[in-house]
Amino acid sequence: MRYLQSGSGPALLLLHGLLGYSFSWRFAMPVFARQATVYAVDMPGTGFSDRPAHLDCSLRACAERLLRLLDTVGVSSCDLLGTSHGGAVAMMAAVLAPDRVRRLILVAPVNPWSAHGKRFAAFLSSGAISPLILWIAPHMQIAHGFFLRRLVGDMRRVRPDTLKGYSAPLAITGAFEYRLGVLRSWNQDLKELKSALPRIAHIPTLFIWGSMDAAVSLESAAQLRQQFKDCRLVIFDGVGHLPYEEVPEEFNRAVAEFLSRGRLGNL
Repeated sequence: MRYLQSGSGPALLLLHGLLGYSFSWRFAMPVFARQATVYAVDMPGTGFSDRPAHLDCSLRACAERLLRLLDTVGVSSCDLLGTSHGGAVAMMAAVLAPDRVRRLILVAPVNPWSAHGKRFAAFLSSGAISPLILWIAPHMQIAHGFFLRRLVGDMRRVRPDTLKGYSAPLAITGAFEYRLGVLRSWNQDLKELKSALPRIAHIPTLFIWGSMDAAVSLESAAQLRQQFKDCRLVIFDGVGHLPYEEVPEEFNRAVAEFLSRGRLGNL
């Protein structure tokens, strides 16, 4: 598992979404490193990490790999920031080891109350469709741009090198097997997560959403917040699914303030 490390202080682990990798945090790491030892991972199967065959991509397996990374780098506890699917992995990691997660920062996390993706997950991972995706997806650079445009609220705010950066590891053999593996267990994973959330209700949590998120519905935030006793929701108006790309300064400020304030009270 490839990871980047920067800074000093309490550990902060950054976990990318389904279509991302550590590149997602290029604007965030230098800021967070002023107050924390920051680790940004490429989950196995993504980015520039290894792509082992027959990788278990269930939510629980991803969370277990994340916890083993903490063991490897000698981190006993950390603040955990996850976006999109990475947010769901972060919550599951906290479920498996609640004593190791001090605080959660969840950026539009995949959750049981968002209908987006539930139907498509079953369709795209089906036996008839998934081989076609594995064959055609690496050659469709134009599609990468389509998905990026769908995930942001205003493309004018996105830096010119963004698409190139996200597309770079997609040319490596095996880049799409991980994504399809995640989709295969998507709905079952969400059921497991929903039943397990009461175990982490005590963990102070910051939710961040864009008001124009087309991937994980903002409406689901209300029900997700009810699962936590000590939480806050920050919404960026006119922003899509990737606030750390569209409004990185505002995103970094919100996270840095949360990390410096301690317990928030239920706002």
